[in-house]
Amino acid sequence: MHDLSKVDRRILALLQQDGRLSVAEIGRRVGLTPSPCADRIKRLESMGVIKGYQAKLSPEALDAGLVVFVQVRLQRTAGDAFEAFTEAIELIPEVEGCHLVSGDFDFLIKARVKDMSHYKTLLAGSLLQLPNVQESKSYPVMETVVARSGIIL
Repeated sequence: MHDLSKVDRRILALLQQDGRLSVAEIGRRVGLTPSPCADRIKRLESMGVIKGYQAKLSPEALDAGLVVFVQVRLQRTAGDAFEAFTEAIELIPEVEGCHLVSGDFDFLIKARVKDMSHYKTLLAGSLLQLPNVQESKSYPVMETVVARSGIIL
């Protein structure tokens, strides 16, 4: 892990909470003037610790209120099977995340859709058509209990 000072970590925590804070406000909260604060932020960006800035959007307002987790098992896992699958899954816009996992299944997918009808179309028309897919199990989310987007610093 990068050598990060307490001030660096406080800056990162503030930016995780609100990426729109001004450099002056961040500096005020961590006890720095704007110029050294801006230098620290630029250094954290150049080190790759800060990878970018995003807006938090309302899934419901954008007709993407249903989250479905999907476990996928591939027919084969040798050769280029994983690569073919991962290249194809990246092209599906409803897929919010896809993770290679150990256990009974090969991949865990997080998809966002409008409703179950949309998910049924996504499953039959896209997910099950991906290269080497043998089977899948779907878990529609009834309620999100905890959803953190930040990293503990």
